[in-house]
Amino acid sequence: MRFFASLIVACSALFGCLITLPATAQIIPVQLAGRAPVPDINDKENLLYLDLSTGGRVIIWLRPDVAPKTVERIKLLTRQHFYDGLLFHRVIDGFMAQTGDPKGDGTGGSELPDLKAEFNYLPHVRGAVSAARAQSDDSANSQFFIVFQPTLKLDKKYTVFGRVIQGMEHVDAVERGEPPASPSKILHAYIAADSPPAFIAAAAPPAPDLGPAVTLPMSPPTPAPKAAPKTPPAKPRR
Repeated sequence: MRFFASLIVACSALFGCLITLPATAQIIPVQLAGRAPVPDINDKENLLYLDLSTGGRVIIWLRPDVAPKTVERIKLLTRQHFYDGLLFHRVIDGFMAQTGDPKGDGTGGSELPDLKAEFNYLPHVRGAVSAARAQSDDSANSQFFIVFQPTLKLDKKYTVFGRVIQGMEHVDAVERGEPPASPSKILHAYIAADSPPAFIAAAAPPAPDLGPAVTLPMSPPTPAPKAAPKTPPAKPRR
């Protein structure tokens, strides 16, 4: 009986430790072996700014921990002003908006060699930024696309290298089409660490010249309405 009581006390003490441990323990993130550390979301060296013709700045958090070569390429081309002025040449509603082709038809790229695939665990959810490629896994170069709606069937088939963390509404406003009739474009691309200027909206196009003013002939004046005749007051009866 004494042994049984001691066992209950011991179990109670152990159970008490187990239920109080989470309240007093400090949660420390564990870095998995062989995996690079996730960059801080405020690290300006890993923030890509896209100033779009749709009226605002898009901020993309780059992920060199999972796609180091792709992020390195994006940074290099951005600092070379490669993306300035490029069109969103393929935009499918409910799917994605693709850009990064200097030819503007989906067949172009930079003069740099194509990249090895860096497929990873990041999903193709809304706002994901992924490297576009041809049939070969190792054919990504400069083009990329931004996902409108989750498309998980692309996971581990395309290299996700970033995520929109601000300004997704400006991506949503990009003109649709394959190709769009009036394509939206990247006005400027910057790396935040390079101290870029504040976003400046594109100037509105000048109003078309309609020629000299046209004077319309004068219409005849509208006659004033006639006043109703006055009714004489009734005579009083005697």
